[in-house]
Amino acid sequence: MESIGTWYWYTGFAIFVVVAIIVDLLVLESKGAKKVSFREALTWSIVWVVLSFIFNALLWWYLDVNVGREVANEKAAEFFTGYLIEKSLAVDNIFVFLMLFTFFGVQPQFQRRVLILGIILAIVLRAIMILIGAWLIAKFHWILYVFGAFLLITGVKMLMMAEAEPDIEKNPILRFMRRHIPITNEYHGEKFSIIRDGKRWFTPLFAVMVMIGFTDVIFAVDSIPAIFAITLDPFIVLTSNVFAILGLRAMCFMLADMADRFHLLKYGLAFILVFIGIKMLLLDLYKIPIGFALSVVGIVLLASILASLWVTRPGAARAAPVKAEKVEKAEKMEKG
Repeated sequence: MESIGTWYWYTGFAIFVVVAIIVDLLVLESKGAKKVSFREALTWSIVWVVLSFIFNALLWWYLDVNVGREVANEKAAEFFTGYLIEKSLAVDNIFVFLMLFTFFGVQPQFQRRVLILGIILAIVLRAIMILIGAWLIAKFHWILYVFGAFLLITGVKMLMMAEAEPDIEKNPILRFMRRHIPITNEYHGEKFSIIRDGKRWFTPLFAVMVMIGFTDVIFAVDSIPAIFAITLDPFIVLTSNVFAILGLRAMCFMLADMADRFHLLKYGLAFILVFIGIKMLLLDLYKIPIGFALSVVGIVLLASILASLWVTRPGAARAAPVKAEKVEKAEKMEKG
C-alpha cells in the first residue's frame, strides 16, 4: 500500500507522541491530586488542536515542495477530514468516560491517572489496528466493503439508539469483575489496588480503568474503518488518529460539566458514519471527492453542535420536562 510516510517520518512522529505524553503528564501531574480547572483544560485543548493544524501545514508544505501542489492539497485534505471524524468520535468516547466516572463516583482529582492510561492504551490499540487494517486492505481489497457495511450498520444503530441510556450495571465486564475479583467499596486515592489482611484487593478505580480500556477497544473498532474510508495512506490514518486522541484528557475535563449540552452530537456522528460507509461501498463505482467529503463532515458536525447548544440554552423549553420527570421520580422513591 502506497504511503507518503518514510521510516524517518514514522520515527519522528513516534518521538513527538512520546514527548507529548510526557509533557501532558508533567504539566497536569505536577499539580497533584486536584481538579483541573475549565480554563486550564480549555487552554490545553486549544494547544493540541493548534499543534495538529501546524502538523498539517508542515505536511502540506513538505509535499508541495517535494511532490507537487496537487498531492499536497489532497493529503492535507485527507488529514483534516480524518482528524475531524476521529475528533468527533473521540468526543463521543469522552461522554462514555464521563458516564463511567459518574456511575463509579470518581472524584475529578482522581480521574487524571485513569485518563492518561486510557489515552496511552487508545494510541497503542489504534496503532496496532491501523497496521492490521492496512495489511488486510493490501491483501484483500474486498475487506473495504466489509468496513463500509460495518460503518453503515453502526451509523443506523447509533441513530436508532441515540436517546437510549446504557445500563452500566448490566455491563458483562463489570459483572465479571465483581464475581471474580475482590473489589473494595471505598477509594484509596489514586491507587488501583491495596493489601488488606495479607490479601490483594482492587479499588473501584481499577474497575474504572478496565472499563475505559474496553471502551477504547470498542471505539477503535468503529474509528479505524471510518478513517480508511477517507484515505488508504497508513501515515495519514495514523497521524490523524493520534492527533485526535492526544488532547483527549484535557477535553474530558473541559466537557465534564457540559456533556448534556451536546446530546444532539450523536445524531451528527450517526449521519457521518452512514455517509462514509456509503462512500466506502461506492469506492469502485464512484470515488466521492475528498473536498466534498470534508464539506459534509464539517457541515454536519457544526450543525449538530450548534443545534445542541440552541436546544439546551438557558431557559429552553426542553429543560422543564426533564426536571419534572426527575421530581416525579424523586417523589415516587420517597413514597416507596
